[in-house]
Amino acid sequence: MAKVLRPPDRVELFHAIGTDPQRLMQVVTEGSPIDDKGRYLHWDDMRHRTPPRDLTREEWWLGTATSRIAMARPLPLRDGKGEPFRFSSVDPINEMLHHIDQCASGQIQTDDVIATVGSSDRYLVSSLIEEAVTSSLLEGAATTRQKAKELLRTQRPPRDPGERMVLNNFNAMLKAEQLAQTTAPLTPDNILDLHRIVTEGTLEDQSDAGRLQQPGEERVVVIGGDFKALHRPPPAEELPQRVEQLCAFANGEHTEGFLHPVVRAILIHFWVGHDHPFVDGNGRTARALFYWSMLRSGYWLAQYLSISAILRKAPGQYVKSYLRSETDDNDATYFVIYQLEVIERAIDSLRAYLARKTAEIAEVKRLLRGVSELNNRQLAAISDALHDPHRYFTIQGHAYLHRVVHQSSRSDLLKLESMGLFTKHKVGKRYEFHPTDDLLERLHELVASKGQQT
Repeated sequence: MAKVLRPPDRVELFHAIGTDPQRLMQVVTEGSPIDDKGRYLHWDDMRHRTPPRDLTREEWWLGTATSRIAMARPLPLRDGKGEPFRFSSVDPINEMLHHIDQCASGQIQTDDVIATVGSSDRYLVSSLIEEAVTSSLLEGAATTRQKAKELLRTQRPPRDPGERMVLNNFNAMLKAEQLAQTTAPLTPDNILDLHRIVTEGTLEDQSDAGRLQQPGEERVVVIGGDFKALHRPPPAEELPQRVEQLCAFANGEHTEGFLHPVVRAILIHFWVGHDHPFVDGNGRTARALFYWSMLRSGYWLAQYLSISAILRKAPGQYVKSYLRSETDDNDATYFVIYQLEVIERAIDSLRAYLARKTAEIAEVKRLLRGVSELNNRQLAAISDALHDPHRYFTIQGHAYLHRVVHQSSRSDLLKLESMGLFTKHKVGKRYEFHPTDDLLERLHELVASKGQQT
């Protein structure tokens, strides 16, 4: 991926344009942080566009940059030179935050949809599975999506490092959820625990799991597609203090005034990515902390969102959002805007997923109208089997998916077997339940037989 071009130096532009004071005053007073379409453009984009009015591109940039700095607030995060990052709360950000506030917190229509579909726990676990899988694939895990989902749904042991990464991500998300349910503040030990969970069994040196990089070690550098360094994180000597400052920021201890909780969660993500405190697993740890912050602030819908699924569709844009922030005098606004757009797309994706699942369950219920002995968990299993005939179920996996005890899960699957809908096979010490090849025909026969009995 090509590097992001650094903007022209503002001081030099001031001196160049300052030879005409009237022109300079026009450029500065008419500058706006966003363009006429509401976009927060970086110089790398702006240099290819036509400036407004009679401005040159350099004048357009100077007016834009000046207006942004005037409204920006400094953040406690500093770069390797000790300079603070900044953030500007422009109108497009406030609009997206309002939408996310409406969709991701409180009791709203989406909650009703989840309840209508069936067990909300099932969709929570399904979403956690999706995030664990795509987060691993985003980081280069050597496995397939189908195998990764089968691993988590059946709760079988991982067979290779790629599957181990998927399982680790899933466990880290659960840990983040548990931490969010407490009122205890985030601590450096919590962050190290999350990293240890994320990297368990996947590092060349397992002693690197759950510890910061140490002074004297070669620091991890973010490399681009041309094998050139895109980002060099701060020295390892600073990491303990930086992690302490990150926790203080995450816990709202800084007195920088009100900062929207979603923006704070995004900046926590940005902070970990910038400091890169670990040998590996920085991105996965950052995303787990993002979820922790969202859930801790009451954004319950975050449990159901797969952020990594959106990031993986355009990983280059994710990296660019970091580079735009770092090349433009530490303006983290670029990263915030990009991540807010990702959250909105993840919400839209969730709504489409729920609508599809609602229709599937409704169709199964219509098909099985009159078969009253089947519960929502069994209907969901039948629906999943119809959608994916190669999928199989285990007692442990079914229990985990629906968050029920072993006995309830066992009864669910044995009932489906006794009805001739699933077949049971012993594999090692466990049983696998596979849908019959003629599942749809058997469902029609079951409904017909019930109709004759009545």
